[in-house]
Parts: sequence; structure tokens; C-alpha cells
Amino acid sequence: MHKSIRAAFAATIFSVAATTGVLAADKIVDKIHFLIPGGPGGGWDGTARGTGEALTKAGILGQATFENMSGGGGGKAIAHLIEVKDEGMLMVNSTPIVIRSLQKVFPQSFRDLTPIAGTIGDYAAFVVNKDSKIADFKGLLDAYDANPTKVAIGGGSVAGGMDHLVAALVMKKAGADPTKVKYIPYDAGGKAMAGLLSGEIQALSTGFGEAIELARQGEVRILCVTSNAALSASPDTPTCDKAGAPGAEFVNWRGFFAAPGLSDAKKTAYQNSLAAMYSTAEWKTVRDRNGWVDIFNKGDDFVKFLENQEAQIGGLMRELGFL
Repeated sequence: MHKSIRAAFAATIFSVAATTGVLAADKIVDKIHFLIPGGPGGGWDGTARGTGEALTKAGILGQATFENMSGGGGGKAIAHLIEVKDEGMLMVNSTPIVIRSLQKVFPQSFRDLTPIAGTIGDYAAFVVNKDSKIADFKGLLDAYDANPTKVAIGGGSVAGGMDHLVAALVMKKAGADPTKVKYIPYDAGGKAMAGLLSGEIQALSTGFGEAIELARQGEVRILCVTSNAALSASPDTPTCDKAGAPGAEFVNWRGFFAAPGLSDAKKTAYQNSLAAMYSTAEWKTVRDRNGWVDIFNKGDDFVKFLENQEAQIGGLMRELGFL
């Protein structure tokens, strides 16, 4: 990945200081209805439910409810949030809101919503079934070089979306032709993982957080992860950079958006509740279970980051032929 893109991602990943002055045990918000733009089991689903779990168990949030709304590459949920203008609703999203807006998968962008905050980072990973003949990233690359049409790589996003982009990026950094990736799209990471386990695809491009629990259970093997150093949650998993794709680094932010026209008081309450969450034991349990990285990028800083990412990822997508 270009140095400027790595710098933009790296600038958002930092330790969160408790600046709200609110004790974790103090309830800040009575109720949040989390809107999830994909099906169960994916990264959005895990992020929303994990955040809701930590907030409620820590006493910061009174009640969390959840709604999965698939369709239109995430566009159906975005349109719903804009239409209902429910101040009690937060929609989880991530890098794909930038990518799919650039691709015109849906007509809206983050500018049509109220950005609340970026909250976590999740590295990407290449994963194979435990019974696969592909033992490591070199084996995947050898199979791809021999005949890319026989190496179906799945992901929980549309063709040309983030999982596809990551697969192409890693292959490019490994010296292979990124335009020949045979990408199979699924609606959310849970269905993509099911496709891998059933043998429909040979490999999966997905979030590290989505793969780590199944890897711990021995159901899949993680070939490499797009971090710049080994992760404590899986120290024996090599980085893609070390495994044969020099410079293949990528981190997907995840965060929350509210309806347009949200009141300043409600926006502040949401931001304060998320900021307070980081210092709680309940959040550390959820975060470490999923292999996430803490970030906190709120309000105007979040918007500036999104604008910068939009420009830089757009350039990368054009280079790879996705725009």
C-alpha cells in the first residue's frame, strides 16, 4: 500500500485517554438501537453486538437492541437511517461506506449522515479451510500463479468491495496480477465463512476478527494478516508482508453513524458513551476476544479522516482497475 495510505490509517490508531470525566459505571444513554447493514456473523454484526454488550454490561448504556438489514451493499440500511431520522438509532459501518460510495453502489455517502466516531480497527486476513491442501501463503500464491481461475477467493462484500480490494492488493504486492483474482462475493462475512467451510471457495479474504475464533477452534487456518507486526491474539500467524507480499498492509476501521440532523446533545452523549467504554473491563474482554485494535476518532476529526481516506482509496482503486 502507498506510504500515504499507510500513514492515513496509522494516524487513526492510538491509545484512547479517558477525557469525558464520566465514570464507566454512570449511565450516559438510556437506549441504542443498533442498525447493522449486513447479515449475522459478519464484521459489522460483531462490532455492533460487541459494542452493545460492553456498553450495557459496563452500565454506560441502559438497553441495546439490534437489527440486521441487508441489501444494496449496505445502501438499504443507509437509506433507512436517513428516512426514519430516529435519534435513538446508530448504524455501524466501516471502510466499505467509502468504497461503495465511490463505486456508486448506492447514491449516498457519509456526508448524508451524522458521523459519530470511528471506534476500532480490524486487520484483514487470508484464511483457508483446515482441510485445505494450501498450508501457507506461499502455497496460495503458487496455486494462484499456476492458474488463478482455479483459486476462488471469497469475501463478505460485493465485487470490487473491500474484501476484493484487499485480495487484489495483497496479490499485487506479492508480484501477481491483481486483476485476475477470481472473487466470489457473499452477503456478509458469516456467509463467506460458511462458503469456505463447505468448500465453495478455496480461500477467504476477511477481517482478522472474524477469523480468529474459528482459527482457535481449529476450523480454519489463517495464512497471513495485513498488520505491520505479529498480533498478540495470534502471534504465530505471519504478516502478509513477511509471508511474501512486501508492503501489504491494511486496516479496516469500524465506527458508528446517526441520522442526519441529529441534535448536538444526542451526538455528544453518543460520543461520551463510546469514549467512556474504552476504560472498562467489559470492553477489554470484547476487544481481545475479537482481536480488534482500539481507535477513537470522533466528530470533525472522523469526518476529516473519511475525506482523506476517500481520496486515497479512490486513487488505489483506480490503480487496480476498480474505478
